[in-house]
Amino acid sequence: MAHFDTEYQRLEASYSDSPPGEENLLVHVPEGSKSPWHHIENLDLFFQRVYNLHQKNGFTCMLLGEIFELVQLVFVVAFTVFLANCVDYDILFANKFVNHTDSSKVTLPDAFLPVDVCSARIRDNVFVIFILIISGVFWLHRLVKFIYNICCYWEIRSFYINALKMSMTDLPYFTWQEVQARIIEIQKEHQICIHKKELTELDIYHRILRFKNYMVAMVNKSLLPVRFHLPLLGDTVFYTRGLKYNFELIFFWGPGSLFENEWSLKPEYKRGGNRLELADRLSSRILWIGIANLLLCPVILIWQILYAFFSYTEVIKREPGSLGARCWSLYGRFYLRHFNELDHELMSRLSKGYKASSKYMNCFMSPLLTVVAKNVAFFAGSILAVLIALTIYDEDVLAVEHVLSSITLLGICITVCRSFIPDKHMVFCPEQLLKVILAHIHYMPDHWQGNAHRYETRDEFAQLFQYKAVFILEELLSPVITPFILIFCLRRKSLEIIDFFRNFTVDVVGVGDTCSFAQMDVRQHGHPAWMSAGKTEASIYQQAEDGKTELSLMHFAITNPHWQPPRESTHFISLLKEKVHREAAAGQQGIIAENPAFTSTHSLQSDSEPRSLIANLLMGPPSLASLHLGREGSINPVSIGVSEGASALRSLSPVSTSQHLRGSYPSARLPRPDHPAVVAGRAMTGSGTDARTISSGSSAWEGQLSSMVLSEYASTEMSIHALYMHEMHNQQSRGEVSRHTWHRQESDESSESVNEDMEAARTFPRSSTFPTTSHQAGAAQQSGSQRHYGRTSDPVSGSFRAQRTPRMPMGGWSEENQMSRHHDPVPEEGSEDELPPHIHKVT
Repeated sequence: MAHFDTEYQRLEASYSDSPPGEENLLVHVPEGSKSPWHHIENLDLFFQRVYNLHQKNGFTCMLLGEIFELVQLVFVVAFTVFLANCVDYDILFANKFVNHTDSSKVTLPDAFLPVDVCSARIRDNVFVIFILIISGVFWLHRLVKFIYNICCYWEIRSFYINALKMSMTDLPYFTWQEVQARIIEIQKEHQICIHKKELTELDIYHRILRFKNYMVAMVNKSLLPVRFHLPLLGDTVFYTRGLKYNFELIFFWGPGSLFENEWSLKPEYKRGGNRLELADRLSSRILWIGIANLLLCPVILIWQILYAFFSYTEVIKREPGSLGARCWSLYGRFYLRHFNELDHELMSRLSKGYKASSKYMNCFMSPLLTVVAKNVAFFAGSILAVLIALTIYDEDVLAVEHVLSSITLLGICITVCRSFIPDKHMVFCPEQLLKVILAHIHYMPDHWQGNAHRYETRDEFAQLFQYKAVFILEELLSPVITPFILIFCLRRKSLEIIDFFRNFTVDVVGVGDTCSFAQMDVRQHGHPAWMSAGKTEASIYQQAEDGKTELSLMHFAITNPHWQPPRESTHFISLLKEKVHREAAAGQQGIIAENPAFTSTHSLQSDSEPRSLIANLLMGPPSLASLHLGREGSINPVSIGVSEGASALRSLSPVSTSQHLRGSYPSARLPRPDHPAVVAGRAMTGSGTDARTISSGSSAWEGQLSSMVLSEYASTEMSIHALYMHEMHNQQSRGEVSRHTWHRQESDESSESVNEDMEAARTFPRSSTFPTTSHQAGAAQQSGSQRHYGRTSDPVSGSFRAQRTPRMPMGGWSEENQMSRHHDPVPEEGSEDELPPHIHKVT
């Protein structure tokens, strides 16, 4: 039985990646044999810089990027001041004539004011002086930071060259997994971390993603105030880079934050007795930061407008339809992100799902808007055609006032109208498209299943996949809205935030304080509805929503095949892979209709991925020529060799995949010609793979091809497991709904048992901040269904009442009635029984 303790706990051996007997190891190295990278004090920053230098393709590229950022800031400020104070617009617009002795044509320098006049206008403008002072201070700060970063990254460059044996020229051709493997190898020689004899992949991920894992967990538990219900707009999500910056400033690294350094939570936040005092302190700090944002709002707003104008004006002029394109929202990136998923891994997944997501959103074109757009485009095109014809006949037509402007505006109008006219060859198949999207993004609310054709599903998906124009507008409005979100929304959650960091922070040996969700332990944070039934001891409060723990565990294990997970996680991974292989093999024998492995993949269309590895993997090693495609490009179920696909999946096990690493310093070689990955590489060449990759005989290109193929196969394996887990989750949910419906209709005893469960649940103490205080109380609530957040309790009597909600927010707790909830006073240190639930201590 789980034992809940009310104090912050150091993570014991079941969580530690240290070998037995090395939990408190402190390695001693003689002074003369120490390397320059022995006992790096701040490993978080060190690994982050190693990762950043790899992602920026070496020191030279990073240096040029930093220099151009400094120059860009000076250019934006100087050019704006020049346009506002040093240009005579009357001459520019021909409202005032200029007398010339040598020529009658007005030149551009004629519109520039003299230097003394320009400088006088700048000195007399107090607002401009204020902007220049603020910009100068900010630029000097950036300059000092740039010099400091260059010195630090020079050391990282030396680390790559001397320790990892990787030159800056070859660095772009190495994958991060290869860099990470070399770091783990040299730990034995250089002792980068002296608290552990060996480093693991999870140690490195934890240090790079320490704070991001907290943010992902808070989004998953709907703790951050980013979802709002507005009177006219309905349910909306507002999460911008400015708001994210303020969250991180408050929680992690700003003055007075919850962390005392990059790897340790402040001791007072690890104890529960003073939680109310800490909540008041955090609330006051949020208030002052909100006020500071409000005071700096004009300056930040002007900067946002100018930066957006200089960044997007040329793009809009060249491609007017770019504003109608879509991008993954910042909220979507956190909602869809796995625990322990690096930036390039996330963007790779989302980029693969971009095309199918765009097609899905385009399925919902309004017929009325399409009719209007067609006719507006016809009228604008007719006028534009006449103007172009006249211009071809006589170029003097362009000298007529507003002719050139009219041509430009008409062209933009036609381009915008075309974005609302669907392709006449497009087939409306939202369910199949949503399945393809799920194969890449891995997360999807339950109520989207079977409702892909509804506008409600489309609107919710638009919160994850928004228009580029909406993204720009939100960033422009962020300086105005962010202060009010901090002052009026985030402050209310101060106590919940304090409890969250205390309850979900664990001290991992050799790593420091990390988010317990990032441990990906199905026993502590698994969800019974996501194949963790019987393996998890988590209460409702401790469960990660939407299968985040289970999917993150599978993703990390597939991405890092050398990682040795804990025993419970190993059992979960092995059992899941065994089920996929077994049911895939059963599908070959004719049990296809009820097979979740087939059901989750047969609807993937080749139209969205013409030669995708998913289809190739299900086909097995033979080429795609044997794949029979039905009408509209759907995969023919009869032709799918699922058992061969299972064999291909089995070949991706950690043992076989690890063979692509070469010795102690791996640089990938090509697999054997008959290896499934090479077969997949041949299929990839037919879908547009760079010919240089295939034809080049150099080791760099061979290593890149091998890494690309293996990475693609790992991505495909994860996609199939994600589809399978969602299909099993849906079947379990449908089975439970039908079972409980049958009980309500046919059995009177079921209602009595439910009442008994309700009575049993009343005996457990309730918290006004969190749903439950014990594992048993959570288990009692799980008897009805797998969704527990529509049920509320009376804080006085403790009785439960079922509450039907129309739609739950993606990722967790219902925000209803939170305004009416008040926190009960909590006694001092001596009485801790009424505190919210804590992570149980592993014994």
